[in-house]
Amino acid sequence: MKLPETPITDDHIHFDPVHGRGVEAAKDFKRAGGTHVFMVALPAYSVGVCPRKGDDYRAAFDETLRVAGMVREVGVTVFPILGVHPIEVLKYAEQIGLAASVDLACAGLDVAAEYIEEGKAVALKSGRPHFPVEPDIAAASEEVLVHALALGADLGCAVQLHAESGPCADIVDLAKKVGMDPGRVVKHYATPDTPLMPSFLAKQEGLAEMARAGRRFTMETDYMDDNTRPGAVLGPKSVPRVTRKMLESGAITEDDAWQIHARTPSAVYGVEITL
Repeated sequence: MKLPETPITDDHIHFDPVHGRGVEAAKDFKRAGGTHVFMVALPAYSVGVCPRKGDDYRAAFDETLRVAGMVREVGVTVFPILGVHPIEVLKYAEQIGLAASVDLACAGLDVAAEYIEEGKAVALKSGRPHFPVEPDIAAASEEVLVHALALGADLGCAVQLHAESGPCADIVDLAKKVGMDPGRVVKHYATPDTPLMPSFLAKQEGLAEMARAGRRFTMETDYMDDNTRPGAVLGPKSVPRVTRKMLESGAITEDDAWQIHARTPSAVYGVEITL
């Protein structure tokens, strides 16, 4: 059986040539049938940057763009996503205090917004801790999240979120209050009960059923590309393999695949995904 030709897009993946496999992982993705990735910036400290002011994030973002260029050279289309991981607020608060850490994170997001305005990236990343934290940490993290949503509204770009498992329904109201379309707020590592735009892990149960029912979603691996945790969370071949398996079995149609991997991410991120 000859499979139909469709784009295969991973909505949340990392490539790290210093601590991981880098381009070799991207080659695995391509060999498995992958075509497009939304490559998410690693926390600044993960790429050797210890920011003390917003402009310091430029070095981290430039490293992300450098690696994105390497991945493009192997024939994978890359859409960079830049921003500040919520864990950074906690980490830097230990060194400079919580209020200063909030200011730093917001300044880093402002710099990421400049890159998006310049066409170097397509979306912001932000969020809040995915584990229980003290009330002051939770409030500070939400302040940063709201700032990211307001920037997304001003820029007209998507915002991809790291957050706790579950619906995160309150973020719909946070987005609306600052003029951000909740349909362009992407819940990374989503669960089916979220009212936000879900990006489901390739191992999520019920993908085919949701596709046939007309549910809009994207697929991801959250591949970390960390040699100390090989394959975490899923390997780079996972999205292409799961999609091909669903197509081969007839669980989804070619049109379903185009919806998941092209039409939905194109609409959410304002990009063009085609073959």
